[in-house]
Amino acid sequence: MHDMNPPDQRPDLDSREQIEHFVDLFYQRLLADEELAPIFVDVAEVDLDVHLPHIKDYWCKLLLGEQGYRRHTMNIHRQLHGKRALRREDFDRWLAFFVATVDDNFAGERSERARQIAGSIADNMRKSLDRI
Repeated sequence: MHDMNPPDQRPDLDSREQIEHFVDLFYQRLLADEELAPIFVDVAEVDLDVHLPHIKDYWCKLLLGEQGYRRHTMNIHRQLHGKRALRREDFDRWLAFFVATVDDNFAGERSERARQIAGSIADNMRKSLDRI
């Protein structure tokens, strides 16, 4: 185990501050990855200054019930899939990074919920894109 914090001192994803910290850590991992980084940087041409606040709002909506997020994630990823097919391995890798980022830094009921939601998102998105 390579926890950044001792297990009993890891915070839960129960505030905007913790969720924003999680998203920053998660994207640091994604963008350092030779497989996933090109999808975000070269294909999607993600502007992180624009993208990260949306992602933070999205997770605050899912975990805290905040209403700041109003976009349709599936359509965004359909457009990306049209530029470069997103494969099962991409979703598996995304999910592995997500879970590792949670496990290394956070613990608690909302952290567990975030893991479950991420698994559903990856699964639903992959199934939906498979039909295109």
